[in-house]
Amino acid sequence: MEKHRCGWCVGDPLYKAYHDEEWGVPVKDDLTFFEFLVLETFQAGLSWITILRKRENFRKAFDHFDYNKIAKYDATKIESLLQDAGIIRNKLKVQATVSNALAFIKIQDEFESFSNYIWRFVDGQPIKNNLQNHKEAPSTTEISDALSKDLKKRGFKFVGSTVVYAHMQATGMVNDHEIRCFRYEEV
Repeated sequence: MEKHRCGWCVGDPLYKAYHDEEWGVPVKDDLTFFEFLVLETFQAGLSWITILRKRENFRKAFDHFDYNKIAKYDATKIESLLQDAGIIRNKLKVQATVSNALAFIKIQDEFESFSNYIWRFVDGQPIKNNLQNHKEAPSTTEISDALSKDLKKRGFKFVGSTVVYAHMQATGMVNDHEIRCFRYEEV
């Protein structure tokens, strides 16, 4: 018998693998946090499956999401990224990735890690919601509003509350798996 999964991942093997292996798993690693920040930034206004299909291209184009390297990107590197058909070629989002890398490093300096910084917003523990259907998940919460506001204050771009909430879901800060989903208890 097929395991029950959240309705949003049904029908696409890439979505299914992402759901089964990554989505909602609590992240503590700064590199993974930054990768999801980059991907969520580029996802704004697009579907997540579009980003997943280009994820490997993003990894190659952005030095495997090494924020220390990205923080040093110059105009030549930015221009080469804007010519890369394998990623989303949006100048504002590419530039935001560079400025977000700089802001990310500043947070690490202040809090010893980005993980220490971001997990404070949920008191160090994932919020476990009780969704019957994935469509019940909010697009924003008071916590995502506060985190978005704080990130913006610290110089981050493309981190509106909806993007931040999606980031919280992806990185396991909130468990929005449907309660009948086999991953609900696992994460």
